[in-house]
Amino acid sequence: MSARPPFGTVFGPVMATARWSDGSWSESSLETVAPIPMHPAAHVLHYGSACFEGLKAHRGNDGIVRIFRVDRHVGRMRASAARLWLPVPEATELTSMVVDTVAANLGVIPQVPGSLYLRPTLVGTAANIGAAGSPASEALLFVLTSPVGDYFAGGIRPLRISVESRRPRTTPQFGSVKTGANYAMALGVTMEARAAHDVAQVLFAPDGVVQETGASNVLLLEGDTVVTPAVDGSFLEGVTRASILQLAADAGMSVEERELKLDEVLTWADHGEIALAGTAAVLTPVGTLVVDGVEKMVRDGGVGPATTRLRQLLMDVQAGRAPDRHGWTLPVG
Repeated sequence: MSARPPFGTVFGPVMATARWSDGSWSESSLETVAPIPMHPAAHVLHYGSACFEGLKAHRGNDGIVRIFRVDRHVGRMRASAARLWLPVPEATELTSMVVDTVAANLGVIPQVPGSLYLRPTLVGTAANIGAAGSPASEALLFVLTSPVGDYFAGGIRPLRISVESRRPRTTPQFGSVKTGANYAMALGVTMEARAAHDVAQVLFAPDGVVQETGASNVLLLEGDTVVTPAVDGSFLEGVTRASILQLAADAGMSVEERELKLDEVLTWADHGEIALAGTAAVLTPVGTLVVDGVEKMVRDGGVGPATTRLRQLLMDVQAGRAPDRHGWTLPVG
């Protein structure tokens, strides 16, 4: 059997695009996915004027395709654009572009647990290498898709992660912005940890205060209790995180959002569960922490019951197997 292509390397055939110039947006259009012509002096290539989102559309067992929490992702992308001084798309127009792109790619959306990963992206395109202190005067907005399988082929697996207690994931003023620079800043720390300790991700806890990993929010779970760092602008407010917390509250669980110290996480690992929340992997258990080169098993190193329960609750809503009590899903087609 041939190996499955890596997550995010296969693309739907159609994308939506819109351009901003002279202070206004063009009408969006659907185009065949192809390389984008861009001047080598484009603002994004020199000054990092780019932001993006990552969300999914799921084809349920009933055949209906549902986009998950598009309003929340659109709102966050608009906030990212404003923080980066990029032109802010209207919410209705960006939502329409996402919906139109999903509708144009219905034929490549797999059944659950597969999905169509969606990547709305906004970049500054003005050809001006003298604009280091000025926003881009032209921009391109596009929505790309990628049909993906279950993130964990063969079943969910507990992750092995390292703890970084000195360096932050990113600069505080951009912590809540979904921009490539944040991921670039975390990449070197992550690669160092992988080479030294064979880990999947790094949990950033500068000065002993827990933030997030390079790509996911962190949650502590045990019985009917969920604890997670309170949003303070220094890290991304994940949509999956927010959804899990709401479902936990709906299920009668106690939800605590507060400052979380590394010492508490290490103590929690002796008896409770630790999980990472993100669009790609939904809710993923952590089996091992590596702290200062020393391994620490989380509970028994396996997949805990609270993680399993909350993961399933979320996936059931996404796939239409459970009632959508909060209006999170948008049917398409």
